[in-house]
Amino acid sequence: MATPERDKPVETVELTEKQRKARRNRSVAIAIALAALVVIFYLVTLAKGPGMMNRPL
Repeated sequence: MATPERDKPVETVELTEKQRKARRNRSVAIAIALAALVVIFYLVTLAKGPGMMNRPL
């Protein structure tokens, strides 16, 4: 009888210090880009004003 998949040990990968640093830098870059996008959307919403929802479709 075959061993169920869940009973097999999980293979993991140990990252080198260089890979960890690259991953962290990527994460920080993505976070900054996401924050910038949120700020841009917020500023555009403020610039258009509250009347933007009262327009004809």
